[in-house]
Amino acid sequence: MNRKRALISDTFKVKKRRNGTQKFGAVSDGDGPTDIRATLEYLMTLFPRKLFNDTLPQIVLKHQLYSIHNDKTLVDKELNKLREQGELLMFQLGFDADTFGLVFASDYKAKVLAGEEGRATRATVEKFLQKLPSPCTDLSFTKDKMLREFLFTDSEITQLVKSGVLTVRDAGSWWLSIPNSGKFTKYFIQGRKAVLGMVKKSKYSEVLKAQLEERRTTSHVKFHIKYHIHDIVGAELVESIPTTSGILLRFVEP
Repeated sequence: MNRKRALISDTFKVKKRRNGTQKFGAVSDGDGPTDIRATLEYLMTLFPRKLFNDTLPQIVLKHQLYSIHNDKTLVDKELNKLREQGELLMFQLGFDADTFGLVFASDYKAKVLAGEEGRATRATVEKFLQKLPSPCTDLSFTKDKMLREFLFTDSEITQLVKSGVLTVRDAGSWWLSIPNSGKFTKYFIQGRKAVLGMVKKSKYSEVLKAQLEERRTTSHVKFHIKYHIHDIVGAELVESIPTTSGILLRFVEP
């Protein structure tokens, strides 16, 4: 159960008052549309492309934006606009029902096609990307839609699952997915646990964010520590408290 508690945000969910002094990151204090996009682009820069040999699109978790912007409703609204404009895709990552990945559509398609080079499934994957609506606001597709609207055969759907652009949701439906993202999920969960543990093991289970950013990490942390800090703050696994010395992160007991 400890592992589950450490990974699922709802377990640690706390209601707390948030204000502007608790925001951090490389964006302005505004909460307008431009700032939401700037936040997304900033968080993308923390994604470790080289770790995956540049085979994955840059992935940001939706709740990471909540670590920078107070207004979750506005964040969701502006992200939905980007999705409706065909610029952004959203994915259910599979390890937590409330955790969603965000990827720029152009980056997704480019990385998927590059990964299909020389593979027998390439033609079917290309067909799928062409059929994929733009904008695509669906997180999953039913068998009826795949067969009747996209005109795929059962064997082609099997190829799409094999290639990783689809993963089984349940009998007769599939999630839109990011090929080869299993390693990302593994490293992400591993790093979250490690960084959360660093906060918990600090005196009084709290640490200044600036100090945490400077700490040496173990081999379990493969990503930039700021990527994980935006995660644990946005998922409310830690409290973010403004102090005269800077933002204090406090571990939230279950």
